[in-house]
Amino acid sequence: MNEKITISDSLRSLLSKKTKVVVLTGAGISAESGVPTFRGKDGLWKKFRPEELATFDAFMANPKLVWEWYEYRRKIIEEIEPNQGHLALVDFQNYFDKFNLITQNVDGLHHKAGSKNVVELHGNIRRNKCIRCGKIYESLEGTIEGTPPRCPCGGNIRPDVVWFGEMLPQDAINHAFAVSSECNLFFSIGTSAVVHPAASLPLIAKRAGAYVVEVNISPTEITHLVDESLFGKAGEILPSLVKFFK
Repeated sequence: MNEKITISDSLRSLLSKKTKVVVLTGAGISAESGVPTFRGKDGLWKKFRPEELATFDAFMANPKLVWEWYEYRRKIIEEIEPNQGHLALVDFQNYFDKFNLITQNVDGLHHKAGSKNVVELHGNIRRNKCIRCGKIYESLEGTIEGTPPRCPCGGNIRPDVVWFGEMLPQDAINHAFAVSSECNLFFSIGTSAVVHPAASLPLIAKRAGAYVVEVNISPTEITHLVDESLFGKAGEILPSLVKFFK
């Protein structure tokens, strides 16, 4: 018997290989690794107005400022390692026959931990793309030096993240909606459940008959709607859940 957490018989019965599982992660899981959060009291965004730095118009108005800001964020993230919550989700991936991981985070820590086929709803801060031709740059080799660097086509290169006022990648959100409506078990982990359309995913899953579990350090907007809440750090709760796999 696991001594760290207590789970319901309903959840315990669903922790079998054949269960279709979807996991949605938000800033909370990365905050445990030291990634500054968007909405936390110590969040990096408290120092700036989002409209100054995280919109396409802001980038066009002052591309050097926005680029340097994202370079600063990248340097912070490069030094950060996945935590036990990220690593436990790799165990989830390797255990369940049908497993989908969807994240609102742009830090790439799920990939760094070893997760595969991660659906990144808001992009990835480690990638860049040209605003003119749309070419994706996993590295900046082959670009024209500058701040920001430029694509050989002449377009400025920007971070491959979703800024305020932009649509989420259509393929990513369509996939997220589809797997959420087909799963048996849905985990909402470390997300405030207020940013749409991601916030609707646990509700879509529940309406379709899935058992919805929330893992968070405190109650959220959907706490009263989910089937089970496990309050605490993802880095402690998720490894404990792995011990219930059968």
